[in-house]
Amino acid sequence: MMQFKMAPARWMVASAVAVSLMGSASALAQTEVKLGYALSETSHYGVAAAKWQEEVEANTDGRFVFRHFPNSGLGGEREVVEGVQIGTVEATIVSSGTLSNFVPEAGVADIPFLFRNLEHARNVMDGEVGQEILAKFDDVGLVALAWGEQGFRHITNNRGPIDEPGDMAGLKLRTMENPVHITAFETLGAAPTPMAWPEVIGALQQGTIDGQENPLSVITSANLAEVQRHLTLSGHVYSPAMLLVSRQLWDGMSEEDQQIFSDAAAEAVIAMRAFVDDVEQRGVDQLREAGMEVGELSDEQKAVFQEALASAYEQYYGQYGQDLIEQIIATE
Repeated sequence: MMQFKMAPARWMVASAVAVSLMGSASALAQTEVKLGYALSETSHYGVAAAKWQEEVEANTDGRFVFRHFPNSGLGGEREVVEGVQIGTVEATIVSSGTLSNFVPEAGVADIPFLFRNLEHARNVMDGEVGQEILAKFDDVGLVALAWGEQGFRHITNNRGPIDEPGDMAGLKLRTMENPVHITAFETLGAAPTPMAWPEVIGALQQGTIDGQENPLSVITSANLAEVQRHLTLSGHVYSPAMLLVSRQLWDGMSEEDQQIFSDAAAEAVIAMRAFVDDVEQRGVDQLREAGMEVGELSDEQKAVFQEALASAYEQYYGQYGQDLIEQIIATE
């Protein structure tokens, strides 16, 4: 019987084609994860995003490849969440203020002076209350994997120091599209101005707004000392964040990969909180060195602000339930 022997040159060509086809198949098997977030890659968002990517890519053998879109590269936070909702964006790390537009219960974390300190806030978000809120995102076509963190929010402005509620009168203050925040600042006599983050720096430079409120992690990473003169360490609101993925991405994964994404999100949260802890320690000194005038509300001053917000709390009780708010307060 005659045997067919392939010429060496032809064999090499055939092998090259086979390798090429295998490479193409591997490339086709990769899923790109577009990950959008509002701040820079050197921010707490960027640190969490990098850790999330590192853990997923390392444990899925290259089946998923992350592509970062920092600095609102995919639009404002609400636009990005809407993109995740319809599947044009695969993942995001997003502030809680925007999330109340999708799951109203997420807004309970934004009630002023609700959390005593970071430990209390983390115990609430990682516990029963926080996990129940995460689960509600299933109902709006989103998969909420974990609560991230920004820290406690503070006020910056170009008008003057803030020591008492009367100092807030007429202050044009940028807020997120968050009805809880807006109610609080209106109650204090300020003029809250909802605005997407990409517009804020320009508005501060032009004097369209007097100030804004954010955690130190944002104030430092966004270099707000370049456009703001006064910092009041008010600690008025604890600001969590959230790691979200699209339902389309999630449903296309194996259970094994879903677990990898969840575990990686938990690692990202650890990295994010470590960043916040570091900024809480060094951020104030950094901002003073950059030229900001810094004041801090005492416990007695905070109590006066709380009293001024009594009517707002009545609204919050009606909106979220007094039992839920008291459950949060009672958490150790």
